[in-house]
Amino acid sequence: MDTEKTSVLVPDEIIGSKILLIRGLKVMLDKDLAELYGVSTGNLNKAVKRNIKRFPEDFMFQLSSEEFEILLFQFGRARWGGTRSIPYAFTEQGVAMLSGILNSDRAIAVNIQIMRIFTKLRLMVTDTLELKLEIEEIKKKLQNQDKNIELVFNYLDELINKQVNPPPRKGIGY
Repeated sequence: MDTEKTSVLVPDEIIGSKILLIRGLKVMLDKDLAELYGVSTGNLNKAVKRNIKRFPEDFMFQLSSEEFEILLFQFGRARWGGTRSIPYAFTEQGVAMLSGILNSDRAIAVNIQIMRIFTKLRLMVTDTLELKLEIEEIKKKLQNQDKNIELVFNYLDELINKQVNPPPRKGIGY
C-alpha cells in the first residue's frame, strides 16, 4: 500500500473535527468511525460486540441519554433518519483496538491516520500546558517585582519626607 495515498485518504481536519470531549476524554463516536472506515454503523457495532472482551469501559462506553441529548442539541436533530440509538464512544485506545477487528485496507489506513491525529492532539495539549505554566511563572515574578517597586517607592517617600521636614536638632553647647 502506498503511504502517500493513505495520508490523503481523509483530510486531517475532518478526522480532527470528529474527535469530541466527553466525560473529560477525547473520543470518537461509532457513527463517525463507521463513516471514516467506509462501513455501516451497525456493522461496526456488530464487529465490536463479537469482540467485546477487547473493549473495556476505558476503551469504549455508551453515552448516557443526557449526554446524547446534549450532542443532539449541539449538532441538531434530524427530522428523519439519523441516529436512532444511543451511540458508543471510543477512546484513543478503543480506536486502536478497532484496527484489530476491522481488516480492510481503508480501515487500516484511516486508523493509522486517526492515531497520528490523537498523538498530535496530545502534543498540543502538552505544549499548551507548558505555556500556561510558564505564563504563571512570569505572572508571579511580575507580582513580586511590583511589590519590590512599591517598597522602593515607599522608602523614597520616607527619604523625601525626612529631607523636607527634618527633625529638630539639639543644640550643641550650653
